[in-house]
Amino acid sequence: QVQLVESGGGLVQAGESLRLSCAASGRILNIGAMGWYRQAPGNERELVADITSGGRTTYADSVTGRFTISRDNAKNTIYLQMNSLKPEDTAVYYCNAETWRQYWGQGTQVTVSS
Repeated sequence: QVQLVESGGGLVQAGESLRLSCAASGRILNIGAMGWYRQAPGNERELVADITSGGRTTYADSVTGRFTISRDNAKNTIYLQMNSLKPEDTAVYYCNAETWRQYWGQGTQVTVSS
């Protein structure tokens, strides 16, 4: 089993920044890619960014150039630096980790006011 704990969400104004963190514990040796997803009310959960164990990254078009995902394998933690936030970034953000199955964190709310 893998446990994921997110932190760093909150309420900000448009144009401001937030940094999310996700710490993994448990059977972490089996973790491959990790990532961030988000889900806004009435919408499906969507990929924001992910990062492989080797550091290769993927971003959604909507966040490219504004968000940066990073990974500290020594701390078993990933981060999502979110700059130039927009109201449409408002959502619950979920951390994800892949082993032979997918694991999810409990989610952290990000609200961007205009």
